[in-house]
Order: sequence, then C-alpha cells, then structure tokens
Amino acid sequence: MRFWAYLAGKVVVAAAPLYGLLKLVGKAFPAPPRIDDPIRSAWGHLQNMNQDLLCDLSLACWFLLCAGVLYLIIWDQRRRCRVCLRRLRMPILTGSWGSVLQLGQPRIESICPYGHGTLKEDELQISGLTNGEWTPHSDDIWDELCAPGKDTGQEP
Repeated sequence: MRFWAYLAGKVVVAAAPLYGLLKLVGKAFPAPPRIDDPIRSAWGHLQNMNQDLLCDLSLACWFLLCAGVLYLIIWDQRRRCRVCLRRLRMPILTGSWGSVLQLGQPRIESICPYGHGTLKEDELQISGLTNGEWTPHSDDIWDELCAPGKDTGQEP
C-alpha cells in the first residue's frame, strides 16, 4: 500500500506545476472575440491563424512534457524497493546470450540495500509490458546466512 501511495504522491506533486504551466499557456492565448456575422467571422479566423498555430504547438509541447514526466515517474517507481521505497542497488547480470536455449534470456537482478527483496528483470525489455519479478526476503537477512547447513546424513 505504501508503494502505491508513494507513486500517487509523486504524480500529484508533478501535476501541480504542469497544471500551472497549462494555465499560463491559456492566459498567453486568450480566446478570440465572438463575431455574429458569418463573413466577418471567417475573415477574423484567418487573421488569427498565426495565434492558433502557436497555441496548438504550445499545447502539443505541454502534452509531450506531461507524457515525459509521467514516463520518468513510472521508470523511477519500478526500480524502488516495495517495502522501504529506497532505490534498488547492485544490478547483477545473470545468464548470457550464448546460452539462451539452455538457461533462457539474460536477466538483471537488483537488491534492496536493506535486504527486503530482489527485483529480477529481463535484460532486453523491448515492449516494456513485462514487469520485473519481485521476490521478498525474510525480515531478518541473517537467517539465510547463519542458518545451519542441510543434514546430509553423513557422519564426519
């Protein structure tokens, strides 16, 4: 829940200045005065064509800026720990392209610096539709390191 609340917070914080920028664009290009005569109305529209083009271009640039900011927010969020929200560290490349048929596609594994979990992602994400595989670890990271070895049944 905390993970999604952080994402929503980042979107709200980014939306405030973008909305202010949209208001500035709206004030820079006010609506032309309304003329009831159809002949004068068409002529007035042709005279404002320069302003209409600049308004459309500025709105298109604003839209591209919004899409880019949203992409960066999601890109950053995918590379954060699901528990403590810190950036994942130590990316390790596992597998190789030479052994794709045996072991599958190479993956990149990143871990939380506090041991909360591991994120495994494909090295090549062409479509961007595949999500990484988050594997949570136990609360005490020393459990795995200090656990007694498996009993093999052999006496030393």
